[in-house]
Amino acid sequence: MDRDFVMGEDSILDSTEPNGNHIIDTIDPSQISFHRGLHGPVPSRKEQLPIHSHGGLLKATSVLRPYSNSQPSAEDTREDSSEFGSEDMDITPEPSPTVQVRIPPGPKFPPLPYSSSKTGLVYDARMRFHAEFPDLMSNADDIHPEDPRRIMEIFEEIRQAGLVQGPEDADEETKDEQCWRIEARHAQKGEICLVHTPSHYAFISSLKDKPAFELKELSEKLDSIYFNNSTFECATLAAGGAIEACRAVVRGDVRNAIAIIRPPGHHAETDSPSGFCIFNNVPIAARVCQNDFPRECRKVVILDWDVHHGNGIQHAFYEDPNVLYISLHVYRDQKFYPNLPDGNLDYCGEGPGLGRNVNIPWADHGMGDAEYIYAFQQVVMPIATEFDPDLVIISAGFDAAEGDVLGGCHVTPACYGHMTHMLMRLAEGKIAVCLEGGYNLRSIARSALAVTRTLMLQPPDRLEADLCPKESAVQTIEQVKRQQSRYWKCLYPKQLDPSHPSFGVAQRLHEIIREWQSKMLCEEHHMSPLTVKRTGIAETFEHNIIATPEFMDPHPLLVIFHDPPEMMNNPDPITGKTELHNSWLADVNKRYINWAVQNGFQVIDVNIPKAVMKEIDDGSYVEADSNEARAAQTKELAGYVWENYIEPHEATQVFFLGIGAAYLGLVDLLSHYEKCREPDSVVECLIGFVSDTVLQSIKRNFNDDDIVPWYYAHSMIFVQQSHHVWDRSGHKKIRRKYGRLIQSSKDPMNDMLLEHQEEVREYLLAKKRQYEKENAVFNGADSRQGLRSPTLPSGIQAARFSGDVRQTPKPGQKLPPLGFFTAPSSRSPLKRSF
Repeated sequence: MDRDFVMGEDSILDSTEPNGNHIIDTIDPSQISFHRGLHGPVPSRKEQLPIHSHGGLLKATSVLRPYSNSQPSAEDTREDSSEFGSEDMDITPEPSPTVQVRIPPGPKFPPLPYSSSKTGLVYDARMRFHAEFPDLMSNADDIHPEDPRRIMEIFEEIRQAGLVQGPEDADEETKDEQCWRIEARHAQKGEICLVHTPSHYAFISSLKDKPAFELKELSEKLDSIYFNNSTFECATLAAGGAIEACRAVVRGDVRNAIAIIRPPGHHAETDSPSGFCIFNNVPIAARVCQNDFPRECRKVVILDWDVHHGNGIQHAFYEDPNVLYISLHVYRDQKFYPNLPDGNLDYCGEGPGLGRNVNIPWADHGMGDAEYIYAFQQVVMPIATEFDPDLVIISAGFDAAEGDVLGGCHVTPACYGHMTHMLMRLAEGKIAVCLEGGYNLRSIARSALAVTRTLMLQPPDRLEADLCPKESAVQTIEQVKRQQSRYWKCLYPKQLDPSHPSFGVAQRLHEIIREWQSKMLCEEHHMSPLTVKRTGIAETFEHNIIATPEFMDPHPLLVIFHDPPEMMNNPDPITGKTELHNSWLADVNKRYINWAVQNGFQVIDVNIPKAVMKEIDDGSYVEADSNEARAAQTKELAGYVWENYIEPHEATQVFFLGIGAAYLGLVDLLSHYEKCREPDSVVECLIGFVSDTVLQSIKRNFNDDDIVPWYYAHSMIFVQQSHHVWDRSGHKKIRRKYGRLIQSSKDPMNDMLLEHQEEVREYLLAKKRQYEKENAVFNGADSRQGLRSPTLPSGIQAARFSGDVRQTPKPGQKLPPLGFFTAPSSRSPLKRSF
């Protein structure tokens, strides 16, 4: 009875039909031995591997693989042979009119997004011959960072992990899960000159015939480079290895590839070597693939995660619309190698290549997994996905790896694996990794192994939990997004276009907000602006100082120095645009002003701008000034306010309230103005709120030993919960020179102001009541007037303050609107600030 045949791992059925029409490929069953496989010698492993050369792929010898997953043992063979007859049957079956037809098993897994072929690997020990002359080393440990052992350490790490066969391993030990070795070759002059000038090629070629002393002289004249007689051979091998790795990926011979090559290349310019680099390997490989495969490899993404900017790659493709270059590197405001301005984020390409150059310049060292993953998620992958490349090449410098002293960053092997995994989503998985820098031997070996495992479809290791990028990194990424949003649909927010017709009537929002604040405080509390007439700060603080009308009279005075109010918004979920109806202004400072006025305090309110604007507004992003710069502004302004608006007048008590970076300037004021600390001084205390600002200590003068105890007794400094001053791992005692510090249970500044407002109010009222009780016998007169400057006649006061101080209004009378509340025009020649 006929029944269904259940297919096994690899099944064989008897068939009377011919085994295809190709007689040459038909296998005679009589030639099959169940014990020995095919008669005749088995080809060696090298004969099975494809030889990748400039001319193309030479076909490997066809080999029949055993159709079982494991080689059968002798006992298994005897048991299986019983199905054909007696145990003494001949191991070679008699010819039969039927032909065995191999039926492959069905797929065990769903189809992969890329081919199921192997990962290719390029390595040639001859590239180690490029080395520094021994007599240039001052001692045995003085080894050049671009050490020949770099590539050997990487290859040995991968070999010891069982992912590639070493030169001493036997061919029959090759495993299917290992990398496919791709043979490196010397790049030809025509290939190298696709990127470099013929004169540069001729110069490097001439090095093999030069004497040692001349090679040393040439090295000293150039930028961070050394030569020997093997430099040309090693450099052409490195370029040729990169070419063959990329060609094998484009052709589909391998799924992806890693090229362990040196010397590196991404600093080499078209006409000169530079920064340990001789020939620019990755651009050469990209150009060769574009020329050899114009249909299959038209658009190329080059991702450079070396800690240094790849100036050579950027210059090679700066006007090319078909090559997208993305670089993540430490920039440090042009203070890190290669110290060129074109590593900044505003260099985006030229001509047809505009928008095809993306720089992500870190502001400092110390970046790690959180920052690199954030950059990939926010910039790299959206742009690369929209570009839709045919090939991805990674300029894989591992000098940002944890442990590399030159790079000073902390990227782990797991992070390199995750970045590689994300890039494998592009170009149908066609990705080639080419080694660049990396100078800690253990770090580069572990990082390259993680990348290789990922290329071989092993999942990358887990990243640490709760990764949080640094604030400076987030700022850099947001600026890159603004800059690149002009050229990529996927990025928001969009950069403003100064050529747009509506930009001529546009005005920065901080000007409108400050004008509105002034008008509201004028209407509610009759507050009016105070004039600043001092060169250097007059324009910066125009319209940023306002006061209640009786601040010069005998009343307690609260002087508030604060940052601008915080903006909060819910951007559009699709476009990312900020909309007015989904935006809020969080002005907690106004609560303090309202309360102070209602409880009998006069107020001077000082807004410290976050940036000084340019004379001509071009619509570009303006980065906020540093805390140090703003503290210096506050210091100068606080001295001016004290000298002109506080010390000469009649305030009975003065309370300083410093919020954010403004607090630093007030501490400096108390350090340098002795009258603030005299026994009969009107200064009662300094109340400070510190979040991400450093703590400022009171400065001890030459003969003033009592300043620290005075400051501790007259200060109340609220410090955010996560501030580093509370880190007691070092067991350092908090010094009294920083004032009386109080740890807040909150972190954001607005939350701190709301959390402690009742505490501040109670403190101010207690001081006010104490003064009133002590001075009740004087019937409201100022008992501290003895050492203070006498009151000036009203006429002199009016002349001194240029008409800014007006007469006190009658009860119920409001001051008229003042003309200088109007914010300056957006095209005002004066500098504007917020």
